[in-house]
Amino acid sequence: MGYKRIRVNKNEIISESTYNVAYSNLSGKYALHVVFSGEVDYIIERRNITLLPGSFIFLNHDTRYSKSIKSDVEVKTLIILFDPGFVHDFEAFNLGKEGLRLVESIHSVDGDFKFNLAQLGMYIESGMSDQLLLREYLNRCLLGYQEIYQDEIVNREESLQFLNGATKTEILKRLSIARDFMISNYSKPICLEEIAKIACLSVNHLLRTYKQAYKQSPYQFLTTVRLLQAKHLLKNTDYPVNEIVDIVGFECPSSFIRLFRNSFNVTPGKYR
Repeated sequence: MGYKRIRVNKNEIISESTYNVAYSNLSGKYALHVVFSGEVDYIIERRNITLLPGSFIFLNHDTRYSKSIKSDVEVKTLIILFDPGFVHDFEAFNLGKEGLRLVESIHSVDGDFKFNLAQLGMYIESGMSDQLLLREYLNRCLLGYQEIYQDEIVNREESLQFLNGATKTEILKRLSIARDFMISNYSKPICLEEIAKIACLSVNHLLRTYKQAYKQSPYQFLTTVRLLQAKHLLKNTDYPVNEIVDIVGFECPSSFIRLFRNSFNVTPGKYR
């Protein structure tokens, strides 16, 4: 177990490895939460979500939330608490505007963004306190997040076939809630009616708009999440394949093996 916290002006960077912890009634800063291993449960205002390995969420500074970890294996996380003034200065300099209201949704940690977060985590673990370098990495993290946000939120919002911009924003927000619900509950039996209810959409409206925004159906997305979690378990645990099938929510081992092979061009056994 370990906990390290470094301040960079009014910003804070926290690296934590733990099994059991809970924090409640948090707010006041823009919060980037990254999970490298294990799972972390959140209550974000009225929403329950779970961050899986290799995922993150960026929360607005006035969002109230709680987080908890209850795990038999060590959970490793990185949290960056950005001072609102730092974020607003970044927006004004890089985007020409400030005070944007972010759609809060789960994203994958990939590419340069993943590299910068890993480097930042390594510096924190080593005890490095070069304020200029750390500030540069905070800027890089915001730049990386802005690129992801542009692709995952702004561009997807534009792909929705509505004339009114406010309607596009609202529908994308509801679709993000549906997507986060599937990620957070991937191991459970989930039906379309339940997903649509969570998103406050009809089933037909959910299917139509989800395909417009994400270029796949909710079922296809849920299958992808389950396969990626199976891949993680195959690589990082000793669970038998049949047990992994149950853990990630598949009912039939043979269909799981077929889907895994079609997605990754290798069988689960050979991948392991």
